[in-house]
Amino acid sequence: MHPPAPPRDSGPARVSAPSRTRRLIGRGSAENPANRFERLAYSEDADFVDESFEDDPGAPRRALETRYYRDPSRTLLARNESPDIGFDVSLNPYRGCSHGCSYCFARPTHEYLGLSAGLDFETHILVKDDAPALLEKTLASPRWKPQVVAVGAVTDPYQPVEKKLEITRRCLSVFAKFRNPCAIVTKGGLVTRDIDVLRTLAEHDAVSVSVSITSLDDRLRRVMEPRASSPKERLRAVEALAKAGIPVNVMVAPIVPGITDHEIPALVSAAADAGASAVRPIVLRLPHGTADLFEAWLERHYPERRAKVMNRVKALRGGRRNDPRFHTRLRGEGVFAEQIAAMFTLACRRAGVDGEPPKLSTAAFRRPGGEQLPLL
Repeated sequence: MHPPAPPRDSGPARVSAPSRTRRLIGRGSAENPANRFERLAYSEDADFVDESFEDDPGAPRRALETRYYRDPSRTLLARNESPDIGFDVSLNPYRGCSHGCSYCFARPTHEYLGLSAGLDFETHILVKDDAPALLEKTLASPRWKPQVVAVGAVTDPYQPVEKKLEITRRCLSVFAKFRNPCAIVTKGGLVTRDIDVLRTLAEHDAVSVSVSITSLDDRLRRVMEPRASSPKERLRAVEALAKAGIPVNVMVAPIVPGITDHEIPALVSAAADAGASAVRPIVLRLPHGTADLFEAWLERHYPERRAKVMNRVKALRGGRRNDPRFHTRLRGEGVFAEQIAAMFTLACRRAGVDGEPPKLSTAAFRRPGGEQLPLL
C-alpha cells in the first residue's frame, strides 16, 4: 500500500522505472508506476515472477502472489453516464482483475484506491463478498425501478478466484429470484458453470452474455491476457451457452492495430460457428497510465512492432495515444477506423451474424412475497 502524501511544499518522489526488458511470467505488466494521485510511491527493485507460471524451475525466483482483500463498500451498483455504453447501471463483484490484460482500460481505476495501475491492479484484488446481500436489499426496495444491470462492465466477474468465492454466481441467483435482467461481460470460460441460473433468467428474456475474444492465437493470449481463458475455451463457452438457449454474443475486443486487426474475419467466423447471435467490435483505448504500461508491454514482447502499433493507435485517436471523447472512443476515427469498420461489416455479412445483441425485458420483474393481488 502507498504511504500518505507528503506536505505540499515537498516535491514529487522519484521512482526508478523498471527495465523494459524485465518479464514476469504470468503477469500482463512488469511495472508498478506511481499513482497519479499520490506524491510518494513504494518502489520494489527486486525481480519477481509468479512460481505457478514459471517455465524454468531452475531459475532463482520469488513468488509474486495475488492477494485478496474484503471490500467494505456498503453500496453496490454504479451509475453510468456515458452515451457510448448501452446500460445505466453496473455491478462489479471485484475491483482489480487477476486476468492481467496488458491493455485493460480499467487499470487506472485502482489508483482511486491508492494503488498502482500496474502490477497492483492484477495482484491486489478487492472482493465484494457482501454483494449478493446488498443486491437483494437494493432490488427489494420500492425505490428500485427494474432495469438492465451490466455485470462485469469494468473488471471481469469470472476471474479465477470466482471459482472459489462464487460471488458472481450468488448475485446471478438474486437476479433470477427477482427476474431482473442482467447483461454479463467476461473473458472467463467459467461462465458455463452458471448455465442453470442463466437458463432461468433466459426464460424471461432477462439475461445476455457477451464473451470477449481478442485473438485466436493462444501464444499471444499468454502474454497479453496471461490469466484469462484460452480462445478455444471462450469459444466452447459461447457454444455451450448457445446450446442452452442463453443469448450469447461475442465482442472482438479490443482490436489492437498492428497486432490483432488482421484476425477480424477469422474471429467473426469462429464466433458465428460457435453460435453467437451477434458480434461487436471495440477498438483499443489507452486511458491515463494504461498507455505507458501498454507501450512497455510492446517493448518487451513486440519491440519490432512498437512504433508501428503506437503510430496506428495515434492515427485512430487524432494524434494522441488516447481520445476520451464520447461517441468515438470505442471505435476511433480516421482512415484506420474506417478500414476496421469496413472489414468488420464485411466479415459479419459473410458469417451471417448481426452486430446488435438482443433486447432484454423487465416485464417479468417481481419482488418475492410482495406481488400485488389481481384486482377483482
